[in-house]
Amino acid sequence: MIEGVLITALPASELVLVPGGTLITATPEEGRALALTLARHTIHNIQPDLDRLKEGRPIYSANPDSLIAAGHVVAVEFQTIAAANNYWRD
Repeated sequence: MIEGVLITALPASELVLVPGGTLITATPEEGRALALTLARHTIHNIQPDLDRLKEGRPIYSANPDSLIAAGHVVAVEFQTIAAANNYWRD
């Protein structure tokens, strides 16, 4: 408890920066899913207090600029994953 506020931390499984320890995926679809997971885990590492994370959701979820920024983060993660997978070319 800090200054009378109970901190509800996210579970350690949500704070792993690279789930499974690899960017290699079998398909672009799996790569895209991993990009979403990486983006979510990045936010969780920046703000691990679940209550504060939930408090902000109504604000950013209705803000087009915030949603575009979130989409950009996922796109950058996917670009990195695609490069790591040699763009799924044989």
